[in-house]
Amino acid sequence: MKQHILPALFLMLALLWGCERGKAGDPTTAGDNSKAQVTFVELGSVNCIPCKAMQPIMKAVEEEYGDQVKVVFHDVWKDPEPGKKYGIRLIPTQVFLDDKGVEFHRHEGFYPQEEIDKILMGKGLKKKTATGKS
Repeated sequence: MKQHILPALFLMLALLWGCERGKAGDPTTAGDNSKAQVTFVELGSVNCIPCKAMQPIMKAVEEEYGDQVKVVFHDVWKDPEPGKKYGIRLIPTQVFLDDKGVEFHRHEGFYPQEEIDKILMGKGLKKKTATGKS
């Protein structure tokens, strides 16, 4: 049992390392978002295990929703500024912005695609059909 506590503590510290709490609740913009109805901002790292598990989900969201969703990834271990901007406490953190750049949903930790789909469909987005049309 004691053998598992130390690695678990190191994992938790690694997840929290470098993430400062910033001003939460302020409207933020994601940049070029002209066609997208939603911007999905993933704040994580390429070296974090739960963050790595989010990579195929982000790719699937891009493919399945097309230009309705803009997916943005920030590696906060390489550049901590986006983590500060969004006031994250741990990684991965997912932030969803509307077409005006205002945050409407946030989640911390691994986020299954089925749950992301509920958020996106709740905003009126539709998955593309097998023929590639929305």
